[in-house]
Amino acid sequence: MSTLKIFRDLFRYNGEFAIGLVLVLVVLAVAVCSFFSPYPPMDVYVVPPDVPPSWEYPLGTTSRGQDVFWQLTFAIRNTLLFGIVVAVLSRIISLGVGLISGYKGGWVDRVLMSINDTFVVIPLFPILVLFYFIMRDQMSWAMLAVITALLGWAYDARLIRSIAMSLRTREFTRQAVFSGMGTGKIVLQEHLPFVLPIVFSTTMNNINWSIGIEVTLSVLGFTDINTPTIGGMIYWANQHTALVSGIWWWITFPVVLVIMLFIGLFLLAISMNEYIDPRSRLSRLGGQA
Repeated sequence: MSTLKIFRDLFRYNGEFAIGLVLVLVVLAVAVCSFFSPYPPMDVYVVPPDVPPSWEYPLGTTSRGQDVFWQLTFAIRNTLLFGIVVAVLSRIISLGVGLISGYKGGWVDRVLMSINDTFVVIPLFPILVLFYFIMRDQMSWAMLAVITALLGWAYDARLIRSIAMSLRTREFTRQAVFSGMGTGKIVLQEHLPFVLPIVFSTTMNNINWSIGIEVTLSVLGFTDINTPTIGGMIYWANQHTALVSGIWWWITFPVVLVIMLFIGLFLLAISMNEYIDPRSRLSRLGGQA
C-alpha cells in the first residue's frame, strides 16, 4: 500500500488524524512566516515595548521591544526543528539497534539489549543539566539536540526489536536467507518496510518528548537562551516578570502554540497506532473486527 493511500485513508476515515494534521499544518505555517520577518530574530527594541495586541501588532510586543508574532515564528521554527533533529537521529539509532538485535539474536542481541537497557535507566534530565554546567560556553542548540538524541532512543529500539524478532521467523525471511541475501539487505529490504508505520508513530511521540525537554531546559535557563525558541520566549518573559506586570500575551501565545503542536502530534501518533491495528482499521471503515 502506498504512503499516499495510507494518508488519504487516514484523513478520510480518522477524525483524530484530520484534526492533528490541521493543527500541525497551522504550526508549520507560523514557522514558515519566519522567513518573511522584517526583523532579525536577535534584535531587541525594534518596536515599542509592552504594547498589547492591536491591529499594528496582532500579538503585542515584549518588554524587550520585540514583536511577539515575528518572534514566535522564529521560536516555533527552532523548537520544531529541534524536535525533528532529535527524532531523526534517535530513529536512526533505534532502527539500527532494534532491527539488528531482533534479527541476529544470540550474543548480538544480549550485548545490544544490555546497552539499550543501560540507556533506559539513565536519568535523562539530570544528565542534560550536568552537560550544560560542564559545557556551558559550548552548549549550543545543535549540541543539545545531538545529546538528547543519543539519550532518547532506547525505548523505541526495544519496540522495533520485538517486531524484528517476529519477522525473523517468517517464511519470506527464510527465503531471503536461502537466496544468499546478507544481514544488511534482509534488514533494510525485507524487514524495514514492516516497521515504518511504527517508526512514524514513535517519531511523532519523540518529537513531542524532545520539544518538552527543550522547553523545560530553556525555561530554566539551561540552554542557549539567545537562540529564539518557545522555552526561550517563556524564559525572557519570566525574567521580565511579564505576568506580574500584566504582559500576559508574552507568555500566552507561545504556550498556546506549543500546546497546539503537542496535541496535533499526539493525535497523529494515536491515529497511526489505530491504523496499524487491523481491528481498529476495519472498525473505522465500517467492517467487522
